[in-house]
Amino acid sequence: MGALDPLLRRNLLWRGGALGVAPDALPSGFGVLDRELPGGGWPRHGLTELLADEEGIGELALVLPALARLTREGKRAVWLAPPHEPYAPAIAAAGVDLVNLLIVRPERRRDRLWAAEQALRSGSCHALAAWLPRLRYVELQRLAVAAQASRAVAFVLRPLTAAMQSSPACLRLALAPTAGELAVNIIKRRGAPLAATLHLPLDRPFHVVGRARLSGTRAGAIAAARRLGLPIHA
Repeated sequence: MGALDPLLRRNLLWRGGALGVAPDALPSGFGVLDRELPGGGWPRHGLTELLADEEGIGELALVLPALARLTREGKRAVWLAPPHEPYAPAIAAAGVDLVNLLIVRPERRRDRLWAAEQALRSGSCHALAAWLPRLRYVELQRLAVAAQASRAVAFVLRPLTAAMQSSPACLRLALAPTAGELAVNIIKRRGAPLAATLHLPLDRPFHVVGRARLSGTRAGAIAAARRLGLPIHA
């Protein structure tokens, strides 16, 4: 056993029945969840998958406390290819500093993958939330490698059906709505899977991605900014 001690201390191995140790984790803001996550929070050197059948069930409420903490410290968060227009008042109400939130919307699938990888490798992105519903394993692996090399917390939002597929992500959560709460199943973590479902109260604004079409004035301004290649904030 002595030969394995250095690997265990460096978090390169963990015992199957024990929760892994993450030396650099960011608290999620949900104590009941942090107690079940290696290191007590979201991994910085690894990829996290959030899997859900529906949009707007509170999946962003799960990550907003961490994003708020980072952006208030002057660190940049990137949202890549959100499915609907982000709703700035709700995001700000959740504590996120909008100055440090960058919305990126590449039109083509390959550009989204490229942008996600480059954001993680840039060194100036401290949090990434990427909506990438259709990913091949090799593509997910590239993102996982980039996330491991960065210090960013990296979230990929995908359909719940992806839970049946293999993934190099170090953390995978299956999400479902319940009455006023979010049901969270940890289907993969560094350590034994968690059999019990966690129920997280959503007592903060979480409808942060609107479904309505943009008004003409705002839509025109955003379209012009995109044509000029300018960053678009929520």
